[in-house]
Amino acid sequence: MLAVHPQGYLMEEANRRTAKLYNAAADHYDDDALSFWNRFGSATIERLNLAPGERVLDVCSGTGASAIPAARAVGPTGRVLAVDLADKLVALGRTKATELGLTNLEFRPGDFEQMELSNGSFDVGVCVFGVSFLPDKVRGLKALWHGVKPGGRIAVTMWGPRLFERMNGVFWDAVRVERPELYKAFNPWDDMTEPAQLLELFHKAGIAGAEAVAEAGTHAVGTAEDWWKIVMGSGYRGTIDQLTAEQRQRVRVACDEYHHHYGVREVEANVIYAVAKRPVG
Repeated sequence: MLAVHPQGYLMEEANRRTAKLYNAAADHYDDDALSFWNRFGSATIERLNLAPGERVLDVCSGTGASAIPAARAVGPTGRVLAVDLADKLVALGRTKATELGLTNLEFRPGDFEQMELSNGSFDVGVCVFGVSFLPDKVRGLKALWHGVKPGGRIAVTMWGPRLFERMNGVFWDAVRVERPELYKAFNPWDDMTEPAQLLELFHKAGIAGAEAVAEAGTHAVGTAEDWWKIVMGSGYRGTIDQLTAEQRQRVRVACDEYHHHYGVREVEANVIYAVAKRPVG
């Protein structure tokens, strides 16, 4: 029987899968159709009321949706370290930081849990839409928590229920027609979609006093092409890349036809925001 060690083979395999997924999705990750990354990344940072000079650790950072507004908020005397498993997303983030003149923002590829980051070396820890992909969510949240100093705080943002409906259901139904075994076989963002579930995770990680709120919202998908860009630039890519070219085309046609027939103009984009402050002493 294969033993699952916190730093063992299965966790490494999970991280490799996530890195491969988002390296593939990098070709569409920053398309305008996926502007929700920046929208919710900025909204997360706004909840933290960052002060000039603060040090921020942003994990599962993508191309900087939360790291960039954080760097702007803490100013030239502050520092933001953005970490992501996908080196292609990290490269895109570095280019953005350079173009924006954000010399206080560093992008670093790798697993933040394995990096030699001194406990308490940051004022703030941030993870936007990344906890779902952690192979051990409790361990990952603990690592983020211990990265901030006493009096510091962390912010975690997750997707809420019914993500991207109505098009989400259409996509998965089309996948099931082609490859039944792939139907919702990889959609970790659906594992934890309510504030109570996120607060329970904080509790398991030994984090008391966290507050979580749900926010209902929508995201525009004015064209069928917009929806397909979301599929190609997000976690759905992990399923798409397991289909043959012919299967992928049929899934796309099913989505396109539904979008056109029903005149879909927006999908649900509900989120959960959670913030916790580390006690002093």
